[in-house]
Amino acid sequence: MANQKPRILVADDDETFCYVLKEQLIESDFEVSIAPEASKVLPELQRAAFDLVLLDLHIPGVSGFQLLSQINSNYPTIPVIILTGENDAKTAVDAIKNGAFDYVVKPYAFDELSISINRAIQHKELFIKSSVLDKIAPVYKPSRIIGKSEKLLQMISLAEKAANSNSNILIEGETGTGKELLAEFIHRNSPRVNKPFVVINCASLPDQLIESELFGHEKGAFTDAKNAKQGLVEIASGGTLFLDEIGELSLALQPKLLRFLENGEFRRIGGLTNIHSDVRVISATNRDLLYETERKVFRSDLLFRLNVITLRIPPLRERGGDIVLLAEHFIRSKSPIRSPKQLSKEACNALESYHYPGNIRELEHTIERAIIFTDGEYIQPENLFLPNFIATVTAPQSNVYLSNNSAPQTIQTIDELEKQHIMAALTNCGWEQGKTAAALGISLKTLYNKIKKYNLKETKLHDEGAEN
Repeated sequence: MANQKPRILVADDDETFCYVLKEQLIESDFEVSIAPEASKVLPELQRAAFDLVLLDLHIPGVSGFQLLSQINSNYPTIPVIILTGENDAKTAVDAIKNGAFDYVVKPYAFDELSISINRAIQHKELFIKSSVLDKIAPVYKPSRIIGKSEKLLQMISLAEKAANSNSNILIEGETGTGKELLAEFIHRNSPRVNKPFVVINCASLPDQLIESELFGHEKGAFTDAKNAKQGLVEIASGGTLFLDEIGELSLALQPKLLRFLENGEFRRIGGLTNIHSDVRVISATNRDLLYETERKVFRSDLLFRLNVITLRIPPLRERGGDIVLLAEHFIRSKSPIRSPKQLSKEACNALESYHYPGNIRELEHTIERAIIFTDGEYIQPENLFLPNFIATVTAPQSNVYLSNNSAPQTIQTIDELEKQHIMAALTNCGWEQGKTAAALGISLKTLYNKIKKYNLKETKLHDEGAEN
């Protein structure tokens, strides 16, 4: 199913014409369904995901223009090519004005029709990328995977093997490690590369909106549902659906996703008909989902469906040698001048000594700030504004903390280091949490969770200093 052929619906009551056209389209590597009357067109579009409709203006049941309007309203991503025996310029203009992609007069040359069909399908794919996905996909989207560390190369090797399968994949990794980038890498190296790569962040939308985005809805399904809407699982048919932050999906929605993963079928909100879609699901999380199943906040059967293959992205602190490579990449991509700034040797050492709780995203923001605040040609350690440098100034003497020029007196856990690091950053930013989250390169929600996890309070630093 990975190499799914484009699917065309021929809406025409001429049995001989349909038979001939169907054979021609099948020989051209299309899948074809026939709707001999107007009443069967919308149910057929609801039953399966189509890439194109070839519509006869005089199909029995309703006006061809009326049916064209209904298709455009309910399935805005599916182009329609009008087929008619009338060689009339006004009719052609009216068809285009009413939303038809093209207008072909019978009898036609199949080569001419084939060109129009291929253009229409390409238009559909571009429309999805530019008009639908951009509203859902996160802004942070680097162009390629950069690095040569052993752990990264091992992970990429596993990802390349996984890409050739049709199995669902779960990507585990801390915030900011590039989980969407890896998902896109898998899609681009899979047999589904020419089909859509659809992204939805499960943490960024409320439950009802996520369900509507995933599965679509029928007209009148709820108050604001003035028209039917295709869901992303329908739009992504033949391609890849990336569910970012899957651990944030509510228990109410988890059974609906599980049902879709089991048989590829779903219903739009308010719909009565099952629709089938062939998508490869890649999900990502920064949570321990096995632990979440023990807490009864994530279904174990859904986890087993999602993690047929599990890939773990190493955090930046475990990717020795990649930090400077990434930093230099961000300098080139974010510098507004042709001759970008350079990292001094001391700045490279400072970058490599830092532990990056915000991972690649935090490094990106660090370099972006450094470019702005560096006056000379070379970026120096003080231009990086690394929180570990701040911590040596603001943290009490009783706390042990890593700095650029000194070794730790004791070995601390990552959680202890992260706690001190976040506390130092909060203190430096005057406990302005929005400013602190931006400086750390993490979301405000993640910062809230960290403050709660470590029970951080604005007076804590001063209290500890007073006690000592």
